[in-house]
Amino acid sequence: MRDTEGLLSVARLRELVESGEIDTVLVAMTDMQGRLQGKRCSARYFLNEVLDHATEACNYLLAVDVEMNTVDGYRMSSWETGYGDFVLRPDLATLRLLPWHPGTALVLADVDRVEGGPVAVSPRQVLRAQLARLADLGLAAFVGTELEFLVFDDTYEDAWNKGYRGLTPANQYNVDYSLLGTGRIEPLLREIRNAMTGAGMYVESAKGECNPGQHEIAFRYADALTTCDNHGIYKTGAKEIAARQGKSLTFMAKYNEREGNSCHIHLSLRSTDGDPVFAGDGPHGFSPLMERFLAGQLACLRELTYLLAPNINSYKRFAPGSFAPTAIAWGGDNRTCALRVVGHGESLRFENRVPGGDVNPYLAVSALIAAGLHGVENDLTLEPEFTGNAYASAKPRVPGTLREAADLFDDSAVARHAFGHEVVEHYLNAAHVEQAAYDAAVTDWERIRGFERL
Repeated sequence: MRDTEGLLSVARLRELVESGEIDTVLVAMTDMQGRLQGKRCSARYFLNEVLDHATEACNYLLAVDVEMNTVDGYRMSSWETGYGDFVLRPDLATLRLLPWHPGTALVLADVDRVEGGPVAVSPRQVLRAQLARLADLGLAAFVGTELEFLVFDDTYEDAWNKGYRGLTPANQYNVDYSLLGTGRIEPLLREIRNAMTGAGMYVESAKGECNPGQHEIAFRYADALTTCDNHGIYKTGAKEIAARQGKSLTFMAKYNEREGNSCHIHLSLRSTDGDPVFAGDGPHGFSPLMERFLAGQLACLRELTYLLAPNINSYKRFAPGSFAPTAIAWGGDNRTCALRVVGHGESLRFENRVPGGDVNPYLAVSALIAAGLHGVENDLTLEPEFTGNAYASAKPRVPGTLREAADLFDDSAVARHAFGHEVVEHYLNAAHVEQAAYDAAVTDWERIRGFERL
């Protein structure tokens, strides 16, 4: 592998370790919540041991809730099975510098069973399986994810101590596209952009968004696995850089009653020879493949929404007039639709506007591929383009709650065909754990409404 824009070959890593420039290598996997988990290894130990023999981690990392509580219902990991290990096997194509941590490199790992073979429910392996299905048809997916986040002038520690209430946003008003607004926090935005470039990513731009303190940093599209890998590294790095500057930022889907944090996902297909295959001579400049693949998105969106919106809070985004979708429709450059088609010719692609900033990208992209392949395999016909305001339409609706989305996912023959029963049951359990935790909670809203007046 060439050393390009922060990416490292093993030979170059050895040189940097010998010279004393690198002393730590992070070995990371992505958990169900889309977070990086793993170990900080001494660089010499990584080269001498982990490189050839991998390393281990407790398999509860794929069987806990967002607060790292051990919960019931998982076949692969439980008190009954003793919470054993699985193997973190470094994918050396992901080896890179982490400029925001001195002397540090990072490598992402695939998750294997101790007895051999992949852990099927690991998010990276779920995506690999869908990419293999595409490859069997001579196709490859290219993806871009657009993450929004809110920046606050409070530290993470202060935000915790305040119960995440009364925080000070980094901007006091709507700074959508405002250069003055982004200029207010350019020291943070610039450090994030430059750090991500130094970690091997292609940064395109930064812009303000609608909610006070809300911003977006956009990255160049890449093959699906690379984009999802970069997505997780970026989220972790952006938080760490913000913390170093005495600020905090959140990617949660809906922090307050204003605009939520989206993660629009753009997807296109090419042949394995690199030729774009979505453009053609049909209506709207579509190829037959594009028509069937997009028809699959429409047909499967409701039953696969859980993989796009995995948390209770995810569903708070879906409100009319919020730029988050409520109607399952496709339109050409129409931001009121769940599926927006943009570009033309080689750049033709669709954008799924359902996911929020809390999405696990591996699972979301897997869902888009599974839906598209359903359309291709069943030769689905694409419905006419929607024009106008989809919020006011009679189109089918995006599920409004986690409970509804989980029930649809449970009943989905498409999901079970694409992912297998093991994966579906594993993530259904995660949905039930999240729902049960919320059902048991008493919120500030309830106390304010009911303490005195009820």
